[in-house]
Amino acid sequence: MATVDLPTVWAFIIAFAIFAYVAMDGFDLGVGILFPWLPIGRERDTAMNSIAPVWDGNETWLVLGGGGLLAAFPLAYSTILSALYAPIVAMLLALVFRGVAFDFRWRDPGHRAYWDIAFAVGSIGAAFTQGITLGALLQGIAIEHRAYAGGWFDWLTPFTVLVGASLICGYALLGATWLIMKSEGTLQARGYRLAFRLGIATILAIAAVSAATPFLSQAYWLRWFAWPQVLFTAQVPLVVTVVTVIFFRSLMRRHHYTPFIATLAIFTLSLAGLGVSLFPYVVPPTITIWDAAAPTASLQFMLPGALVMVPIILAYTGYSYWVFRGKTGHEGYH
Repeated sequence: MATVDLPTVWAFIIAFAIFAYVAMDGFDLGVGILFPWLPIGRERDTAMNSIAPVWDGNETWLVLGGGGLLAAFPLAYSTILSALYAPIVAMLLALVFRGVAFDFRWRDPGHRAYWDIAFAVGSIGAAFTQGITLGALLQGIAIEHRAYAGGWFDWLTPFTVLVGASLICGYALLGATWLIMKSEGTLQARGYRLAFRLGIATILAIAAVSAATPFLSQAYWLRWFAWPQVLFTAQVPLVVTVVTVIFFRSLMRRHHYTPFIATLAIFTLSLAGLGVSLFPYVVPPTITIWDAAAPTASLQFMLPGALVMVPIILAYTGYSYWVFRGKTGHEGYH
């Protein structure tokens, strides 16, 4: 165990949890974001039923990512929360808001219109604040003497707003392709139309964020464009281009599953690009994963638990998706 770079192992565990959260909770947040564009009645009910069996389980990965960050990298956890209390608390409130609205729209049909608004607002708010948090982390956090040294609103800049808006587009695209995969008839046709427009918006948003990121820090510029690593980093936008072509071809050919898979691939490549920019910093531009890591004994103690629990979570999550596979009806969720 002593020969294993435990901080790096834990960094990858937490990165995997974040990826799983974005991939799984992203599409059900996306369905909420799209709610105002779905007609009241059968289409909204079908959309809600498509995520009803899995939406709360998807948030398990957010708990794992946050709890893992606290346990494995306590300095990073305390610094990030000090810098980003406002957007993180807003995100959690938005997730609670949409969770309450999800159940109450069925239990309180007399006020269903209001619960639908709450569901959409909570989904949009959660996506936007997650993007704000990511953008603020990318642009860097002011640190002095291993503590946050910035102001209350350092997290609010044009770049963070751009990342927040981009994540809304990306989640909405995941939601649209999820509805293509899980629905039929008019809702599926609407999903194809929305996915085409959102696909264009998401690719433009990725391009804008990718173009802006290297100018945030010289370190980012060097990681992407210095020789010879540019030979490797250039493969990321190249593969994104290939996957984008596959995505739009699958929409034009009316495939049911390929658009969702291609969208997940685009998110995977975007997170890979994020890793290229950030690694080995957990709080750029000063705190690396080794600076922020908990004592080695603590990391060793927690690792067997993580290596057992992550496969268990994957197993029951996969089983849930398998049980509820196929197309979704519009009957009420109870």
